[in-house]
Amino acid sequence: MNIYLCIIVSALLLEYFLHTLSNLLDLKNLSTELPKEFKGYYSSDEYARSQQYLRENIRFSHLTSTLNLLVIFLVIFLGLFNTLDLWIRAFGYSSIVTGLMFFGVLFFIQDFIGTPFSLYSTFIIEEKFGFNKTTLKTYILDKIKGYFLLIVFGGGVFSLILFFFESFGGFAWLYAWMVLSCFIVLIQPLFTLFIAPMFNKFTPLEDGELKQRIADYIKKADFPIARIDVMDGSRRTSKSNAYFSGLGKNKRIALFDTLIEKHSVDELVSIIAHEVGHYKNRHNIKGIVLGVLQAGIMFFMLSFFLNNPQLFEAFGVENLSTYASLLFFSLLYSPIDFIISFIGNKISRMHEFEADAFAHKSIGTGKHLIEGLKKLTVTSLGNLTPHPFTVWLSYSHPPVLDRIHALDCAD
Repeated sequence: MNIYLCIIVSALLLEYFLHTLSNLLDLKNLSTELPKEFKGYYSSDEYARSQQYLRENIRFSHLTSTLNLLVIFLVIFLGLFNTLDLWIRAFGYSSIVTGLMFFGVLFFIQDFIGTPFSLYSTFIIEEKFGFNKTTLKTYILDKIKGYFLLIVFGGGVFSLILFFFESFGGFAWLYAWMVLSCFIVLIQPLFTLFIAPMFNKFTPLEDGELKQRIADYIKKADFPIARIDVMDGSRRTSKSNAYFSGLGKNKRIALFDTLIEKHSVDELVSIIAHEVGHYKNRHNIKGIVLGVLQAGIMFFMLSFFLNNPQLFEAFGVENLSTYASLLFFSLLYSPIDFIISFIGNKISRMHEFEADAFAHKSIGTGKHLIEGLKKLTVTSLGNLTPHPFTVWLSYSHPPVLDRIHALDCAD
């Protein structure tokens, strides 16, 4: 059996097994006993409801991951990549256009298969538990906007990468890395100025106590921002959030309208202090650097597997091509990517603790942030007792009880 095919199949099966094990351990870790930290926040019925929400999402996640695994195996072992490649080549377009069509068709097939599951998650599960505020019209418009962004940004970057690998020989990976690195850096201001307003309405925070308290805090923290906006998050969900976006002088605070409705001014300022902590600790810069380094490693390794006959043989594809090399290598690279994700999640969890510690220090107490974390968890029916294996495998944020305990210890 082809060695590359063995690696890819083994990696796909291992990832599926680990996530299945994680789901089972999470279900086993559920308890009817409410953690003492949340007494007074959850009634017994509400806590049972949060666990039912977790069960339904785990069952749904297992169903979709099983289907995805079956689909990719069918595509590989039935030689459907070759069928698609031969069909698109028959049009006689240039290699770059052919590559764009190859990936475009694959994306839309995957999206077509996944859309019913996305609809079920949004309009059945989220609706059942009172979270969904998305209308069918909003859902369709979001899809169309997503396609537009994929064509403009994804198509543009992908075309350049194909061009470099087909034109610059041994140094192609370096040029491709430079292009993707620029995109990783530029996506922040692009998101703030162009992408986010396509999906949500941002209005300046009204004058009042909250705006003044935020202004006082960011002045004290020496963290200049251009705007404080309220985002109409309630268009899609009743869940709450807040985030910073942008770089340099174009930084913006965006508060979900649902967050403002459900939290006190002290809690909101503490939540913002947590976000400021990410910037003060340069977590965003570190994330960009790690993303750029990871992209460099990936492209460098890709250069050794470009148009590799054995790799194409693994998928039963007759004709060598740069565009198919990118796809097949991404599957071959998945075990390394999986390992890197563990490291990335570990770093992300450390950053969350550091941002909490900064908020505690800059505010002078952790009690308001603790209160905010509890409310955020309750209103989103978050899992209070994830299994440690699940946290290690896929959590980018520490479990809420761990964050509360760390803040309590700092007081």
